[in-house]
Amino acid sequence: MTTIRDIAEALGVSVSTVSKGLNGGKDISDALRQTILEKAVELGYVNRKAIKAENRKLCIFIENISYESSGDFGYDIVLGYRQAASKEGWAVDIVRTTPSFQNEQKYDTFMLEHGYSGSFIMGFALEDPWMDQFMNTKIPTVLLDNAVPANPYVCYVGTDNNEGIDLAIEHLLKLGHEKIAFLNGSNNSLVSDQRMSAYLASLSRHHLPIDPALAVYGYYVADAAHYHVPNLLSAGATAIICGNDLIAEGTIESLKKEGYGVPEDVSVIGFDDIPTAEHTDPPLTTVHQDRLSLGRNGYYVLHAMLNQVAQSISLLRPSITLRSSTALARPRLVTDRVIDKDSVMYVNPELYGQKFR
Repeated sequence: MTTIRDIAEALGVSVSTVSKGLNGGKDISDALRQTILEKAVELGYVNRKAIKAENRKLCIFIENISYESSGDFGYDIVLGYRQAASKEGWAVDIVRTTPSFQNEQKYDTFMLEHGYSGSFIMGFALEDPWMDQFMNTKIPTVLLDNAVPANPYVCYVGTDNNEGIDLAIEHLLKLGHEKIAFLNGSNNSLVSDQRMSAYLASLSRHHLPIDPALAVYGYYVADAAHYHVPNLLSAGATAIICGNDLIAEGTIESLKKEGYGVPEDVSVIGFDDIPTAEHTDPPLTTVHQDRLSLGRNGYYVLHAMLNQVAQSISLLRPSITLRSSTALARPRLVTDRVIDKDSVMYVNPELYGQKFR
């Protein structure tokens, strides 16, 4: 096991200097502290102080996810994680992060400097700087709806998107829908690509034609719907599955603005089942994620890795919550089939070019 003396010898500095660098001493420069932390990570140093019962800390890093209010998507996930961790004596800190923060701080050195034994990563995009660093970290790390390959210290947790999207499409098929559109979230997200792939695969499995005019990427906000709903309508969609509930809320508003009734003219399904979903007009049919269990599972997986049990992927099963935003299909004519610039055919041609084509 690497010791403080090993780090000191590698850097040619005193043991006391290394100790100050690792333990927040005030009388060394920030540059030297960073050098010490980086060498400690390189040599595989483990801060024994951090693993003592009275010092045990975990961190949740959050980007692009709201979590502070009970109606926020991330609220129950954070709550579930904290509940599970606190039962076993772990303190949990929350750190808001951005790409610029990640460029300024290296993941492993930040974790070592602050005495964190493991982390839960929420809301990161595929191009975030730390995603590359997760490829080689040896710190137990759990990614929500994200993954890196072949690192036994990193695990992906989430909800089974294939099953969730299939539940939505099977529900719509029972109602007679065949022109089913998918308005997805942002294209720089693993979960977006998974849900798009699940949509295309489910259409293929149920022998429905795949129309690139009906499969588009947007953003995980309500306003995204206003840009895409008119094209989906002109392409003849009788139902629209949305990448999350916020997009679905925006879709309902856009349909009403265009003069269409929900669900009389067009059915709408969301994904997540956030608290506001039952209060939309009409109340939203949506794929349900058990977010409390999702948070708890994030901790359980991390606990396993802290005990040298390598994990890869852990998925919860979704269900579908049926409300009033879906009804029997009302066939509509194609009036002006426009392939949106945000169509899967253009945004993710590799995915579109697979067997679903």
